[in-house]
Amino acid sequence: MADALPGVLDDLKDLVRIPSVGADPDRHDEVRRSAAAVAALYSAEGLDTQVVEVEDGLPAVIARHPAPPGKPTVLLYAHHDVQPEGDPANWDTPPFEPTERKGRLYARGAADDKAGVAAHLAAIRAHAGEPPVGVTIFAEGEEESGSRSLPEILRQHHDLLASDVIVIADSGNWDIGVPALTTSLRGGVNVVVRVDTLDHAVHSGMFGGVAPDALTVLVRLLATLHDEHGNVAVDGLISGPAADLDYPIDRLRTEAGILDGVELIGEGSVVERLWTKPAISVLALDATPVDKTSNTLSPSARAVVGLRVAPGDSATRALERLKDHLVAHAPWGAKVTIEKESVGEPCSVDATGPAYDAARAAFREAWDGTDPVDAGVGGSIPFIAEFREAFPDAAILVTGVEDPDTRAHGANEGLHLGEFAKVCHAEALLLQRLADL
Repeated sequence: MADALPGVLDDLKDLVRIPSVGADPDRHDEVRRSAAAVAALYSAEGLDTQVVEVEDGLPAVIARHPAPPGKPTVLLYAHHDVQPEGDPANWDTPPFEPTERKGRLYARGAADDKAGVAAHLAAIRAHAGEPPVGVTIFAEGEEESGSRSLPEILRQHHDLLASDVIVIADSGNWDIGVPALTTSLRGGVNVVVRVDTLDHAVHSGMFGGVAPDALTVLVRLLATLHDEHGNVAVDGLISGPAADLDYPIDRLRTEAGILDGVELIGEGSVVERLWTKPAISVLALDATPVDKTSNTLSPSARAVVGLRVAPGDSATRALERLKDHLVAHAPWGAKVTIEKESVGEPCSVDATGPAYDAARAAFREAWDGTDPVDAGVGGSIPFIAEFREAFPDAAILVTGVEDPDTRAHGANEGLHLGEFAKVCHAEALLLQRLADL
């Protein structure tokens, strides 16, 4: 593995130089260029490789090595599309120019999830292109924009993707030096809530004090989503217990960048609040910009509200509870309309059985005897449900390359190179251990 890593890292750097932002229509050709680059890497290792694309979708890559007689087939998942970079001024170095600094590789997609693509490549190279099990690599091109094509790709290419074990390399580890298997993920619901109070803007001096402005109404409405302790106040949402893991408050404050003096919200253990309880955030607002203000009452205002749904709940049901709450709590008879943006189901993984035992053993060896943690994740990977439906008998292992300071989706996204080396080693070991079962 040590001999393979320098070349894999060079290939990863080449991949992150491609701004494959699927959410930006002007960059869809870059997503296609990224797919072609990923396909070329796997094809060079002797895998039977093709780029697949459904109508109105973005390309994925399927690369296959047939299983030796009597051996299982392992599907290795990652995605080659990335989040938008945001304002480049917030980055210390250009977001699509990979930069090594203090043991990390900084670039958009360096961790999420082109490092997953590269880890799969490293596992193949560690076995000199002849892995001891069947391997199917599936590198998706739409994960960051909702995996719209995934159900159709799974339908059209079901036989090519059929497998005994599925490794989804799109999560993270517990800490530097401590590996993890992700065993639960929250679901996600995003809605656009709009309030209307007037049929046109009016002078605040002439009508203020009688006519309610929409922004004040929206602020009051959004404030009803939490109680005084910061707990979610929407009736009917489900919470559950979390693993007995200590997440020190000082570590949390550092990793989240919480300012001195700012209190944490919610009640319960840290891991419960992050993994197994619902969370609601206001993600965006449409209102008059401060530099364009006038003494005018706004007739309408909008916000994007994001709800993270606890494992064991239903995202579809949670959406209805959120809508009911927003309509019922509208102050002063304001008109409320709610538009669904996205819905993704939560999931729990029963991480028992031979495949999980093999993964834990591989992790333990790669991390020099450190036992992996069964961890939850507060974020969402809704497409796991699609894989479960398509391949109900497959064991699903959720792994990843991220660490608490990866800053995925944000400025200065970075990959810890020491941990990346261990991830690559662990995946190569896992293939061998699955062959030995």
